[in-house]
Amino acid sequence: MDITVTQKADEAAWLLTDLLGRPMGDITEEPAGEFRIVSAGQAVETMKDMKHGPFPSLDAALAEIERFTRSACRRVSPKPASAEKAG
Repeated sequence: MDITVTQKADEAAWLLTDLLGRPMGDITEEPAGEFRIVSAGQAVETMKDMKHGPFPSLDAALAEIERFTRSACRRVSPKPASAEKAG
């Protein structure tokens, strides 16, 4: 299972979704320099025994998800608002 990681617009948060588009939760940076994983949907059960933070970096949080779930996390750029309207 691969996980898509997309940064929320204007926020220090990243959305986690599986390749079917189902929400898996998010990673938040709060306070600055502390990253925490908040699982959602079916991932709540899958990730319940995993360390959720704090992590010193986004990469460290993603590495924990990859290690625990044996998945690959792929960062993607969010679509600009103008592209969403045109699509």
